[in-house]
Amino acid sequence: MNNLDYGVIGNCTSAALISKTGSMDWCCLPTFDSTSVFAKLLDKDCGGHFAINPVGHYRIKQTYMDNTNVLVTSLVQGEDAFELIDFMPRYRLDTGVYHCPPDVIRLVRYISGAPRIKVDYQPKPVYAKYPPCCVVNSHYVKHFTTKGSYESVYLYADLPLQAVADGSPITITKDVFFLLSYNQKLIHPTLPWVRLEMERTKVYWMGWLTKTTMVSDYQGYVERSALVLKLLAYQKTGAILAAITTSLPESIGSVRNWDYRFCWIRDASMTIKVLTQLGHYNVAKRFLQFVLDVIPYKDEKIQIMYGIGGQKKLVEMELDWLQGYEGSRPVRVGNAAYKQRQNDMYGVALDVIYQSLRFFGQNLDNKEELWTVVRSLVRHVRNNWHNLDSGIWEFRTSKKHFTFSKILCWVALDRAVHIAEFFGKRQYAHQFVTLRDRIKEDILTKGCDPKTGALTQFYGGTSLDSANLLAEQYGFLKPNDPVYVSTVKQSYEKLCVDGLMYRYRDEDDFGKPESSFMVCTFWMIKALYRIGEKQLAKDLFEQTLSYSNHLGLFSEDICFTTKRLLGNFPQGYSHLALIDTAMTLSDVASWYVNSDHFEP
Repeated sequence: MNNLDYGVIGNCTSAALISKTGSMDWCCLPTFDSTSVFAKLLDKDCGGHFAINPVGHYRIKQTYMDNTNVLVTSLVQGEDAFELIDFMPRYRLDTGVYHCPPDVIRLVRYISGAPRIKVDYQPKPVYAKYPPCCVVNSHYVKHFTTKGSYESVYLYADLPLQAVADGSPITITKDVFFLLSYNQKLIHPTLPWVRLEMERTKVYWMGWLTKTTMVSDYQGYVERSALVLKLLAYQKTGAILAAITTSLPESIGSVRNWDYRFCWIRDASMTIKVLTQLGHYNVAKRFLQFVLDVIPYKDEKIQIMYGIGGQKKLVEMELDWLQGYEGSRPVRVGNAAYKQRQNDMYGVALDVIYQSLRFFGQNLDNKEELWTVVRSLVRHVRNNWHNLDSGIWEFRTSKKHFTFSKILCWVALDRAVHIAEFFGKRQYAHQFVTLRDRIKEDILTKGCDPKTGALTQFYGGTSLDSANLLAEQYGFLKPNDPVYVSTVKQSYEKLCVDGLMYRYRDEDDFGKPESSFMVCTFWMIKALYRIGEKQLAKDLFEQTLSYSNHLGLFSEDICFTTKRLLGNFPQGYSHLALIDTAMTLSDVASWYVNSDHFEP
């Protein structure tokens, strides 16, 4: 296992990673951000896993059922053959409520011969801090903790439970199932019931995907990416996670290991635009409401990220008893970056409101609240745009006048102008224009390299930053603007290696970056296309798509030399940017609509 060769299953409540050979190596229950039940991903010896191992040498192939998040691992050895079908139930009940329990179902579908399996079931609740106790009775196998916080999980099966718990060889002659649940079941699960759960779940995902309206030259990748984004949308609040994992390193042995099971507000406007463009208005609107619920009306303390339940305090701690992914320590849960001041957040928040009015303006009931938030955010930009901050890449000890933060302050005022016009507040719009133009002049005076004409990472420097490739997408510069063209060409020359992009190349809090950030590669591809380098952009895009894992999934990072996937997985930001780039290269109208054409 060296390329994050995992499939992801989930039901918008939680998720699990299944290895290429059918081992469940990561799962948190009952929700995405709960403690882990299986964490072999972070400690291969004691993290815990749930494997269904064939006895013998089987050829193994893994795919998704078409247009679903139902994973199928096929195993064949001569005449002996079976399939392992993994899913988490999700479908809509007649009452309109969604059924998405903290359950994982593993259906072993008999194909032929007399295949034999050994069940290796090793749950380790609460990040495997203490060994759990195990109880086997006539209904289930229960594992529970006796030290620290109490947690428990239940395993149901239509096989002899003691043999399952002991890992004894079992010959398969018919379909059998395993049901892992955070809760003790009130009904006794049966095979017909499991099959019905599978069919309902399969139909749900197929039905959801049929609502995806965008057709591109890269349809398969777009559809898989859309399914990933939907899987990452938390049912209870509408928040969308960055990824389902924590502490997968940006490079092997690195200490750049962060918990991504949270909702970054920065991703919000991109997510809303993509999902709306794809025709998934309900997902976009629920996420929008989550964002509006957590953005303070008059309090300046807007955070860059929140818990998926809206939590504001995301205390970071290290789990020193886990050895980390391939020895990459520390393992962290929580994320101290929530405390950082990042001045680009004002632009992100106002762009979210701008998008909400653009897509849903006539159907929003909270317009006065939105206008209050807009005026408050503009006031904060006025007070802070000229100050130092930590920047988009969340530098922990270095504060500078980051150019991209200033650009997003311009975005804040630009969106505020058009929002004011939407509400008929022309006097405010005039005031906002004055400050917007002042910020732009400041950026073009102090944030450009006088030798190359390209935007720099920070005022007075010459370093480049991939984030500045978004200047055109946000409407700050036109695609043919000499400053933007120079920024794209200089970034391609200085930050691109073998078609993959660095975020930046200077040393930061942890040394020099060693891996490529996937989203930056997609930003570069789109930027090249926008400045007229269309064939180069298409070639790079197709090359980048080839670096996905065997199921078309991407993580946060990729190794420049080996093309190995690294970082948290699957990464929502990577899949968002993939969809956007596919739209651009397929000449589908961009969802980054220039604010000059605001039409509520």
